Amino acid sequence: MAEMIYAIPNVQTPNAPVIIDPSKCTGCNTCVEICQIDVFIPNPKEGEPPIILHPEECWYCGCCMTDCPTPGAIKLNYPLSLKPRWRTKASGEIHTLK
Repeated sequence: MAEMIYAIPNVQTPNAPVIIDPSKCTGCNTCVEICQIDVFIPNPKEGEPPIILHPEECWYCGCCMTDCPTPGAIKLNYPLSLKPRWRTKASGEIHTLK
């Protein structure tokens, strides 16, 4: 008899570091393989987006996003303290990444 193994994701912090668009993700698991700290695990359903198992461990390095073969499938949601801000020199208007 095969033993069942369960993977229960950690309770997500208020900030979800990685946002996966299920309509664009092909379930190729490139992000699972490339993530340096194993934030993801493969989804047991083939073709489904990976499961974000340890969101609080994300380093925001972006390797999952840059190596993803499907543009726009993965987006990093930087915490406010890490979001770059800049001013337009002429108007002084403040801009941030969204």
